[in-house]
This record gives sequence, C-alpha cells and structure tokens, in this order.
Amino acid sequence: MDLANLNAFIAVAETHSFSLAAERLHLTQPAVSKRIAALESQLDVRLFDRLGREIGLTEAGRALLPRAYQILNVLDDTRRALTNLNGDIGGRLSLATSHHIGLHRLPPLLRAFTRAHPQVSLDIRFLDSEVAYEEVLHGRAELAVITLAPQTAAPIEAVKVWDDPLDFVVAPEHPLAQKADITLADVASHPAVFPGGNTFTHHIAQRLFEREGLTPHITMSTNYMETIKMMVAIGIAWSVLPRSMLDEQVVRLPLPGIQLSRQLGYILHTERTLSNAAKAFMALLDSGKERLR
Repeated sequence: MDLANLNAFIAVAETHSFSLAAERLHLTQPAVSKRIAALESQLDVRLFDRLGREIGLTEAGRALLPRAYQILNVLDDTRRALTNLNGDIGGRLSLATSHHIGLHRLPPLLRAFTRAHPQVSLDIRFLDSEVAYEEVLHGRAELAVITLAPQTAAPIEAVKVWDDPLDFVVAPEHPLAQKADITLADVASHPAVFPGGNTFTHHIAQRLFEREGLTPHITMSTNYMETIKMMVAIGIAWSVLPRSMLDEQVVRLPLPGIQLSRQLGYILHTERTLSNAAKAFMALLDSGKERLR
C-alpha cells in the first residue's frame, strides 16, 4: 500500500476537502484526486462520497481511517527507533504549541535548543491546545507544549512546566475598576469576552462561576489571548487573562478569596518511540518537573 496515497486519504478525511488536502500536502488538487483514485482502485472500494461540494467517508473509508493512522504511526515509530541507535540529535522534530505559549514562553527555549542542536529541523505548528492534543494523540506531532487539560488519560502523558496564574481584568475606565469592593456577582453582571467554549481556560473560569451559582454574561469569544486583551483594553468587556500579560492597558480586579490558575506544559504519547531530538527538547523543558498523573 503506497504511503503517499495513505497520506492523501488521511488529509482528505480530516479536511473534508480535496483542495484543502492539497494545500496541506503541498500538491495540486488533481494530484490528490489521482492518489485517492489509485488507493480506491488498489483496495477495490469507494472511500469517499462526493455529493456536490460535500466530501464524506463511506463505510469503507471509516473502516480504513484508524488503520491508516496505525500504519503510518508504526512506520514513523520504526524510523525513529532505528535513527535513535546512532545517538545523534538531528532530523525533524514535529512540535505543536498554542499561540500564547509560542509567543510568551517558548522563544528563549527555542533559541537555546536551535543553538545547541543545529542539525534538528523544527516543524512548529501553532494550534489551539485542544487541537494540539489531538495532533499528539494521532501521531502527527511528537510533542505539544500547551495549556494542560484538568485530566489527561492514557496513552497521553502530561508534564507540568509552568504554573500560569489567571486574573480578572478590565480597562482602567471600566465601571468595575472604579468600585472599591467587588464580588464575583458584580463581575458576572457585566459583559465578558471569553476564550472559546471548547478551551481548557474557558472551563477553568466557567467552573468558578458554577460553584458560586452564577452565570457570566459572555457576549464575545475568541481563542486568541492577544485579541481578548485588546477587547478588554478598549473597555467593552472584562475577561480572565494570564498574569504575565498584564500591563498598563488593563487593570486587575481584586476578588478576595479567589485564585485562578492553569498549568502549562507538554504532552507526549507513551506508546510511541520519541526521537532523540524530542528527548533533548523534553530535557530542556523538564528541569526536574513532576509528572502529572
């Protein structure tokens, strides 16, 4: 079974589009279609239903997809295991990270890593933490440096690197910034901008309000912390931001007895062989951090 054809099949299955799959694989759309046709001919089954612009997996396609992941993962695992034998730190390191961590935490580490290991080719993808989790789970990234989920299940293992305190913030001229004593109920009554409902950070803040029997008035959402900060700074909403992002553009709201924090770190797939490059990057991140169970 041709690996290029399998990669094309996975790309179309994940993007639901021949054109988007072609962009991902740096191919033309006819080339992707040709690879899918070759795979369908080899297996003597139809893998996709093409209804107008809609692309969906057939029953055979749904059966093939997990096996395609497995085939490619076994080959990647074998390749890394053989490459590791010589002890060299080189080759390609596929790394996923969130935009916030990529901007605010990783630059000095990446600088140190590339200077120490110039033979490593870094393939860095900036993704939402939840998407990066899936990239590691399905073997498309060796490591992901992300906001960690409250709980992580096997075969994914999480390693905490940083505690990231979160603060309630508003613009300096916001009505909440003028009050001497503020309660969580006061905050909940004003419009808020939150990270998307699928994000770990959203769930952390949401659970705080649920414990108090409150519902925050969320009028807008975006997964980009820098965008959230901008919307807070112009005075149209309050939000929760990492303390490391606070400056004169926003004001921290003192809420007695309330402390929010999230954990940042990296995740790996425990059933896959890691490259020497990945192990070297983990060693740079680790500094003796305790593994989360």
